[in-house]
Amino acid sequence: MNKAFIALCLIMSVFSGIGVLAQEEKPAETEQVQDQGYPVRLGDETLFYLKDVTGLPTQKRAESIMERIKAVADDPRVPVTSITTSTYPQPITIITAKDELLVSVLEEDAAALGRSRDELAAQYSSELRSAIEKYREERSMKWIIRGALYTLIATVVLIAALYFLNRFHHRIVTSVQEKLRKKEETSVLLQTFEIVRKERVVAMITRTLEFGRLLIILVLFYSYIKLVLNFFPWTRGYTTQVLDFVFRPLVVLGKAFWFQLPNLFFIAVIVLITYYTLKILHLFFKEVERGTITLKGFYPEWSQPTFRIVRLLFLAFAAVLAFPYIPGSESPAFKGISIFAGVLISLGSTSFISNIIAGYTLTYRRVFKIGDRVRIGDIIGDVTEIRLQVTHLQSIKNEEIIMPNSLIVNSNVVNYTSLSRQGGLILHTTVTIGYDSPWRQVHALLLLAAGRTSGLMKEPAPFVLQTSLDDFYVAYELNVYVDNPHEMVRLYSELHKNIQDVFNEYGVQIMSPNYEFDPAQPKIVPKEQWYAPPAEPPGSPDNED
Repeated sequence: MNKAFIALCLIMSVFSGIGVLAQEEKPAETEQVQDQGYPVRLGDETLFYLKDVTGLPTQKRAESIMERIKAVADDPRVPVTSITTSTYPQPITIITAKDELLVSVLEEDAAALGRSRDELAAQYSSELRSAIEKYREERSMKWIIRGALYTLIATVVLIAALYFLNRFHHRIVTSVQEKLRKKEETSVLLQTFEIVRKERVVAMITRTLEFGRLLIILVLFYSYIKLVLNFFPWTRGYTTQVLDFVFRPLVVLGKAFWFQLPNLFFIAVIVLITYYTLKILHLFFKEVERGTITLKGFYPEWSQPTFRIVRLLFLAFAAVLAFPYIPGSESPAFKGISIFAGVLISLGSTSFISNIIAGYTLTYRRVFKIGDRVRIGDIIGDVTEIRLQVTHLQSIKNEEIIMPNSLIVNSNVVNYTSLSRQGGLILHTTVTIGYDSPWRQVHALLLLAAGRTSGLMKEPAPFVLQTSLDDFYVAYELNVYVDNPHEMVRLYSELHKNIQDVFNEYGVQIMSPNYEFDPAQPKIVPKEQWYAPPAEPPGSPDNED
């Protein structure tokens, strides 16, 4: 880590050296700042200022002079040694280059600066020679190649700096995280109440280091862009504007922040109070859900839905308090956006709201809980998840079924689990037997089949009801108790198999196929045919019955 830090410092030093080298390649700019006047420039360098001394507008005069100077500077056929001054009896001195007029120095120009006309013209001539010579040199192929070379060096240094910075950041973050995780007293505690957990402290420190890394990256990129722009004369004028591009929005935001500081402070207080109040409420309802805190008439499964309602109301109350203090809340644009958003929400959230209300209705009515075996309409399954808008079921065929809560509220719901915990769930099946079979025998056979079925409750005992006396047979209903509704399908299947076996064993015909007359022979399966191929008799390896 120390090596990476030293390397980063060396890289920053190289950046500084490149900046100094670039500054040494060009003469220092010395601009004469005037109280009044319009600047005359060549490229990005200011040569001198003109004041309002004649009837000709100063700006137009300066622009005309700059055009003539630039034309001469762009023409390599005009040597800088040809720049001379000529004095006339009239109060004027002209500066020419190869018989081309560059500047007219008036008596008023010299008087405004407190100097003689000849002295001022000589100074202008000297500055023009130096500026034009420098202008041509900076636009020569040699200078362009030098700028490209410096740009390449700066790019390599930038890439190296980013590489070492990332390595240094990764090492220091890893080191800090390991030290904090090994340290036992990292959490922020209030007596025995944990306000900020150790993981949250580690996350905050990690984000702070990440913010520092981002800040250094921004500084590196700013230095790189400013250096590269400074290497070429066409972009050098933008070097002073780069910082302005960055800080102008920040200045505007800073002024707005300063003026809105009291309101922002009020909003910050509301946010802090809201945050920690909701945190305390969440801990309270969590303990209610765990059963640590009990409230009379309040069920543990109501804790999280109630917390969501309380949180929504508290957030709405905090938003109402903070809204007048939000910057720009009184502007027409803000009000228009608020109205538009409200219309969109009201138009698009009809089913959304209805499902949420239905979800709370299901919760507080205690229709079912997670893990219950239920039937909703024609669908039978186990409740796996209850959300505000939908409920997830796992069918007996291992299918995931997602049902909107509003549909569940408007449907008949059968809960097989809720009462089975107390007295057991009654499974029932119906068989029809002819009138020639004694009903007492039929009762005994059905109870015998129930006794052979594993998984049924012994107490309460199974019982038989005669539900109807039809034209050709009597309907018998066998009722058995189970304490595990999730085994309904298996228990029904095993019970039906045992009923078939018992009635065949005792030669009693089941009339469920709706016979309209008595057959000559009873429709039963003799015991010797119970295991007709491919069925396997008991004791065989492949028999599962």
